[in-house]
Amino acid sequence: MIQEFSFNTDTATIAVFDLAAIKHRISDTPDWWSIIKDEVQEVNDGNIAFLGVGQDGSYRIIIVEDIAEGFGALHLVFPSGQVFIGAGEDTTGGDLEPDGSDAIQGSVVSFNPGNYLLKYKKTGTVLELAFSPSEERNNQLEDSIRL
Repeated sequence: MIQEFSFNTDTATIAVFDLAAIKHRISDTPDWWSIIKDEVQEVNDGNIAFLGVGQDGSYRIIIVEDIAEGFGALHLVFPSGQVFIGAGEDTTGGDLEPDGSDAIQGSVVSFNPGNYLLKYKKTGTVLELAFSPSEERNNQLEDSIRL
């Protein structure tokens, strides 16, 4: 599955999550993930990936089959297979979630439900992502990911 799209972020963060995996945060504050402890907990539980890209602006996502070298990796769970990839500020919270409206910066990509290994690599304003099935769903981070 090779796919490309672009979007803007005002939080210098790209989020990747299955809509069902993070649904429990919908009534939380809109910026719940700005609390490092909460962010790291959800990433370690495999519910979401937050990738700090260094600055606000426009980014291009390219979903590729694999990334051979120079990548980071996280495990994620996709219970519904409806996966949002986009601006961190559009993460579920504040009684809102990505809904396909023009205000949302990113796209929902369909996967088979299950656990995945996400490989990621940033080059300038391009972020390559590769997803492969995995037995694992948890991570063991101690801090946020900054690319």
